[in-house]
Amino acid sequence: MKSDKIYLDNCKTSRTDPVVLEAMKPYFLQKYWYPGPFTSYGTEISEDIEKATQIVAESIGAKPEEIVFTSGGTDSNNIGIKGTAYANQDNGKHLITTIVSHPSVLAIFLDLEESGFDVSYISADKDGFIDLEELKNEIREDTTLVAITHINHILGTIQEVKKIREILDSANHKIYLFTDSCEAYTKIPVDVNELGMDLMSVSGHKFNGPPGIGFLYCRKGIKIKPIQHGVARFHKLKPGGINIPSIIGLAKAVEISFSNFDKQYNKYRKLQNRLIYSIVNNIPKVQLNGPRGHKRNPANVNFSFSAVEGEAIMMMLDMQNIIVATGSGCSSQSLEPNYVMLQTGHTHEQANSSIRFTFSRFTTEQDIDKTVLVLTDIIRELRRRSPLWKE
Repeated sequence: MKSDKIYLDNCKTSRTDPVVLEAMKPYFLQKYWYPGPFTSYGTEISEDIEKATQIVAESIGAKPEEIVFTSGGTDSNNIGIKGTAYANQDNGKHLITTIVSHPSVLAIFLDLEESGFDVSYISADKDGFIDLEELKNEIREDTTLVAITHINHILGTIQEVKKIREILDSANHKIYLFTDSCEAYTKIPVDVNELGMDLMSVSGHKFNGPPGIGFLYCRKGIKIKPIQHGVARFHKLKPGGINIPSIIGLAKAVEISFSNFDKQYNKYRKLQNRLIYSIVNNIPKVQLNGPRGHKRNPANVNFSFSAVEGEAIMMMLDMQNIIVATGSGCSSQSLEPNYVMLQTGHTHEQANSSIRFTFSRFTTEQDIDKTVLVLTDIIRELRRRSPLWKE
């Protein structure tokens, strides 16, 4: 394994913080028993889980009983969206999401359509912001749920959740708001009461926590039913055993992320500005995809590079131990250009030539500077070979 790599694909996954791993270890080797009453061992583990739950809940302004530990973002999305849709179908079977939602969210709605639900897909502009007027117009008497992706995973767009909540509240009946906040959590402030979401999904591996663990925020009092069945030892929405080491690790990652949140946020913004400025000033004919400034995820940058394939850029960066992501169809199983890019009005060329850079707490200015240095040479060489390139 290459140890000197620069990893800039943290939107896909991030490395587990060594401090998190150390916090988990005792629960594999020494404190491996199950929580429960009547024994000192079981009581101790129960208290540890309660403490972990409290840490997670406080980070979003929630109550501990509103936190459901899951296996990650996709699991949380399924439990939250399907559970709410099915529980409220007597009140209506009309659901709303967006054309730029995360694939795991879109897949759920396609399945719900096959089960007889009517789904409206709200469009988005070139920066990835959903059309709020269209949302208003799509709301019907039988609408029960609106689900959005809080921060777009490709363009870094921060949706206006508070305004969306206000639109839903203006309807003459209850409409639940679900947000996939896997990219937003720990990157921007997320308070469920201030923003008004009823359900929210989070995944631990996105912020240097362990893989295979996440949580669903489920506001107390909402109408939701389990979609998984078994012995509900810990929560009715997630029956079966729980992953104790990973819950402890998740809480530790949350604790670290929020111990110096403002400082880390400012660091992300500086890295973002440094990368954008350096690319624009060193490489001609580039396009920043997505919004600028405070309306963008501070840990996300996405550029298209004219006359070159994103896959070629990604592979040549990889040869220099720099890991990024691309919107090129050649790098995906579908062989199609990235759907978010196309749905937001970008051309096939712009989608196929796009590269996404995403940061973690461990990303440094030196990482950014070296990446731009290597990237500049790669683009120059690829354009030299390209019949499409014109000075």
